[in-house]
Parts: sequence; structure tokens; C-alpha cells
Amino acid sequence: MDWPEVRQRIAQGEDAHTEFKRALELRLVGRAVCAFGNTDGGLLILGVDDAGQVVGVRGDAVNVRERLANFLRNGCNAPVRARCQQHDIPDGTVFWVEVPRQRGLEPLRCDGRVWVRRDRNTTEPSPSELQELFNAFGYVLTEEQAVTAATVDDIDVRRFHAHLARQGLDLTDPQPALEDDLRNLGVLAEFDGRWHPTLFGLLAFGKQPQTFAQTTSFWIDCVAYAGSDQAAEVVGSKEATGRLSEQVANATGWARAFGQREEYDDIVRRDTPLLPVAAIREALVNAVTHRDYAIIGAKAQLEVFADRVEVTSPGALPNHLSVDAVRRGGRTRTRNEQMANFMLAEGFMEKRGRGYLVMRQAMREFNGTEPELVEDATSRFVTVRFLRGG
Repeated sequence: MDWPEVRQRIAQGEDAHTEFKRALELRLVGRAVCAFGNTDGGLLILGVDDAGQVVGVRGDAVNVRERLANFLRNGCNAPVRARCQQHDIPDGTVFWVEVPRQRGLEPLRCDGRVWVRRDRNTTEPSPSELQELFNAFGYVLTEEQAVTAATVDDIDVRRFHAHLARQGLDLTDPQPALEDDLRNLGVLAEFDGRWHPTLFGLLAFGKQPQTFAQTTSFWIDCVAYAGSDQAAEVVGSKEATGRLSEQVANATGWARAFGQREEYDDIVRRDTPLLPVAAIREALVNAVTHRDYAIIGAKAQLEVFADRVEVTSPGALPNHLSVDAVRRGGRTRTRNEQMANFMLAEGFMEKRGRGYLVMRQAMREFNGTEPELVEDATSRFVTVRFLRGG
């Protein structure tokens, strides 16, 4: 694109494919470049103010051009394919960057965050937009997939060693190098010549598992309503974040504290729980262990209504497993094998394939009801529904 074409774009003003910046502020430049690259491409013009007045970027034009080119190579999570040009004016230099739609393993990020272009604004995508964006880039997240924004330093080594010790492994004898251990157990995977934590590694041993673009929604959203549907007043909520085991423990604790009610037999107080802990805990374990992690932007949910409790997991039942087979306690076919083995070793699962049977027995003893298992293969979610009444 030559200068007359750029002048024409300036005269037309900012829009979904054009943005002005008065000066070289690399943080804002990075966001705009990522937004254009992640959406439909666009033109970033430096040296033009918000009113469309051409003011030029002051300073050494060669130095500015070098800083800009270096940022495009190294300032985002991946090099940005773009064409940079310039035009000198009496008060400085106008630079413009032509950014085509990018293609790669995952969307572009600046400051660790994904950006998109929405009308004239550079903004972060909604959960549904983020999912569509990852799908468009062809990024299918599985438990073995490397999360390339994360490094070995994002793994809690003490937590990892505690897990090994819990399995009875002797850590006093000479041990393999830490990275060898992490690789052997699927905590690390190689990408582009470097080792990064896998999704399994982050969710099992990560220091802050939800701090990456792909993982921000991988937690349990706990909400309690005053009525029998989501239109009712919200009377309690909690974000159960952290590692898999922490999510289950936090959500279970919230449900126990929230659902406890006092009843009296004469003068003796009796505390009645919301639901049996075994039932809620098993449902939550299944929700985070067997969910489809390729669905970016969706959270597991624990919802408390006046008449029932629902635990929802994103994704259909794995490997063509039927609802009837789950109810019968049929042989399990796990979507996330490493996560299931981890939760079993950590004591959060009693035995593979017995989840529904545990929930059913607990509910029969509690109030004589049975949990209802609902699969929506079209919308891709599975819900376990517990009735609160007897």
C-alpha cells in the first residue's frame, strides 16, 4: 500500500480494519496488531491522532522502524506477518503496518491476552468468540497438548513430588533429572524445540492453572438461586479455581457450607446437608475429569436451585459412551486418561467406572431419589441432576 492509499484510509477514519495511533506505544501497537491478525486483518497507522489529524511520529525514523520491526518479531506470542512502510512529513514520519489475517497453531496474544477487532474497537473476545477463534486456528486442546505460553516454572514442583510420594515412590534414592520425570509422566511436552507444560500438567500441578489464554475458563462456576430457574435471584456464588483437586475441594466445601440448614428434634439441633457429600463430590470429579477441554470458554457448573442441584460438564459423553451404559456402571472409556489416573491416585475417585453408582447409592440413602443423567449432544454438555426433596 502506497502513501496516497494510506491518505485515503486516513480521510475515511477509523473502522473495523483501520486504527490510528499518535505515537509508538508498543503495548497499544501490540494489541491492535493482534486484534487485526486474529480477526480479518487491518491497517495500523502511526502518526495520526484520534481525530484523523496527521501529526507524524517524532524522533529518529530509522530507530522507530527498527523498534517496530523487532516488536513484530518478538513482542507477541508468535512472530507477526506484516508489512511496514513509512512516509516523511515536515513534523515527523508516518508509519503504517499492513497486518493480514494470521494463521498458526493458536491466536496471537499480547501481554498474555488474546485480542480481536470489534467494529472500531480492540477488545478481548467473549468466551464464545474465543472458542470460535481457537477453532478457526485449528487448535484442538487435549490433555497431552502443550500450552505454549506456559513454562516449566509454572509447575509446582513440590506438588509434583508430593504426588509421587503419595503413590509410594521412593524419592530418597538418586532420581532422574526433574525435567525427565516431568516428561515421562506427561507433565511436559515438546513444541518447536522447547518443553512446555501440557494441559494435564497445568491442571494437575500448575501454580496458577487459569492464567493462560486457553485455560481461563477451566474451573467450576458455583451459583445458588432463590428459585427453580436461572431467572431467580442469585443468593450465593463462588469461583472454584486452581488445580483439579482444588476445584473439586473448593466447590464441595462451598456446597456443604451453603446447603447446611438447622433442624430441631425437641431441643436437639440437627444439621441437614444440601446433598450427600459423596454424591456432589463424585459429580464434580466427573465434571472436571471427563469434560471436553477442546471447548474453550465454557466452565463446569455447580448450580443450586430451590428444588434441585445440577452439575454440568462441557462436552458430550466420551467415546460414544451412552447414558444407559453410564447408569449401568459399564466399563469406562475416558476422554482424559491422565487426569482420571491422577484423580484416582489422589483419592478423589473410588474406582474407575463407578461414579454414577456411587451417586445413585448416596441419593437413595439420603432421600430415596436417583440422580438424573442428561446428555445434550447438540449443545455438547452433560448434566447430573439431584432432587432435593424426598
